[in-house]
Amino acid sequence: MTRRISLRARVLPAVVAAGILVPAVAGAAPASAATAPQVSCTSSKAGLAAKLQKDITAALATRTGTVAIGLRDRTTNTTCTLRATTSYDSASVVKVTVLAALLWDAKKTNRYLTSRESTLATAMITKSDNAATTALWNQLGVAKVKGFLTAAGMTRTVPGSGGYWGLTQINVTDEQRLLSLVSAKNSVLSDNARAYILKLMKNVVSSQKWGTPAGAPSAVSVHVKNGWLQRATRGWRVHSIGTFQGGGHDYTVSVLTDGNSTMNYGVTTIQAVAKAIHRDLTPTAPAASRYTPTATPQEAYVAVPRG
Repeated sequence: MTRRISLRARVLPAVVAAGILVPAVAGAAPASAATAPQVSCTSSKAGLAAKLQKDITAALATRTGTVAIGLRDRTTNTTCTLRATTSYDSASVVKVTVLAALLWDAKKTNRYLTSRESTLATAMITKSDNAATTALWNQLGVAKVKGFLTAAGMTRTVPGSGGYWGLTQINVTDEQRLLSLVSAKNSVLSDNARAYILKLMKNVVSSQKWGTPAGAPSAVSVHVKNGWLQRATRGWRVHSIGTFQGGGHDYTVSVLTDGNSTMNYGVTTIQAVAKAIHRDLTPTAPAASRYTPTATPQEAYVAVPRG
């Protein structure tokens, strides 16, 4: 039986950071927190939807900014969503899409990645290297990126224009779709491609293993990609997407945020949500065995237009 719970999230109005880098360009601004939608959860496991909804709402109760959340656990047929179709500037989260598009395009011609492509892909995901991302983005071209998005069913994702891949417009629905393609057999990405993406996401450098892995049990395999971007309006965009397998569960989590006063504020918000999710899905894991991310989160600065 599927149980559905829907209550109002207590997300406070967004905070706008003082004088930063660039003017706002491209993409719809996320909805005001003053008209915040509801956190909605469903599950085939009795009581789990209600617990997740309550704990996620509690995690957001004292946080400012605008937050979008996606959760899917295949094992318990559980989902949670908040602002599922609201658009955000992607920052470095789009790098998983770039890699998936590269592998999808290679599959069409039945070829392996070249040594150059493999070197660039590894730097792009494990170190969040922007120059490597730009090289692969330019190699693919927007047409091929759009071709992958169509094949993947990521219908609301809009590639950044003018070479600014960090301004790609993303949303929780499409990020969850991408993670589902990466983490389970499908006709879009080959098994080898999926394994390659997961391997790189698993080997992200320790200073960038923050966000959705927070609170994951040690028995669970963690694959993550994060991103952050500071802009002249709506403060900091801070995002984290991850896939998690083990401990009797197989789940994906996407948390997108903006209106953060600092990067660390956004990271803390994401990790509060992540801890609630991991704890509710795996309540028997002892606290001592849960993953604690770096206390000094880092990411690579993303190039955007300057005013």
